[in-house]
Amino acid sequence: MTGLEILIPHEPIRMPRTAVLDFDGTVSKLRSGWETVMGPLMEEFIPGDADEVRRLVTDYIDQSTGIQTIRQMKWLAKTVAERGGKPLDPWAYKDEYNRRLMVEVGRRRSAVRAGEEERESYLVCGAEGFLARLRDGGARILAASGTDEEDVIAEADALGVSKYFDGIYGAKRNSELCSKEAVLETLVTREDRLFVAGDGKVEIALGRRAGAVTLGLCTNDIPGDNSHTAHPAKIRRLTDAGAHALAPDFADTDAIFQWM
Repeated sequence: MTGLEILIPHEPIRMPRTAVLDFDGTVSKLRSGWETVMGPLMEEFIPGDADEVRRLVTDYIDQSTGIQTIRQMKWLAKTVAERGGKPLDPWAYKDEYNRRLMVEVGRRRSAVRAGEEERESYLVCGAEGFLARLRDGGARILAASGTDEEDVIAEADALGVSKYFDGIYGAKRNSELCSKEAVLETLVTREDRLFVAGDGKVEIALGRRAGAVTLGLCTNDIPGDNSHTAHPAKIRRLTDAGAHALAPDFADTDAIFQWM
């Protein structure tokens, strides 16, 4: 798949009144590769045969993509206990995961801010143009992420896209409140022209429940890669979540707006 693929017909909404976008993997590539940090961390703590544990962790990460990190760490603690280990507090697991992840994410963020790397390398292809067109059309644009809110805000600022958002919502530190659920559940009783886009099944499923038109982004979110190729696992994941349409990125903005 290299362009827009319509899965479920819908009534066109033209320009949405409100657009809710996931951030990591949908707009930003700054956290690309997070699975290669979370996977080994989980495997390190879960007792059992290494190959079996690796398969267990891989399957879990695939099906949990998009949820709050603390919920993934609660799964880790539960799994460690079920297998006879002594789990840490889930917040301790989260702190260690963030520490490891931010080694590379922090380097990327600093390099972009210093002009040592092009910010475009860490933007999903066409994302900024898509945001600009939504803004120019009068849509209210919200970012809703499972990443800690202060980090989402900092990364949107580093990439120069903060100006497009009317609100940026992420996970609250030391809280299990889920911004995606909170944002979409607030909108469901108010909006009749709601659009949701994301690369995780969580936001797509929530969007469908909220009556939104949903676009699944099957981004192959490798920094600097603008080949417009779709990630096979995301195609399956987002189709199963009920996305109205799929796209590898926002490159074909005209086609997306005509479909919307």
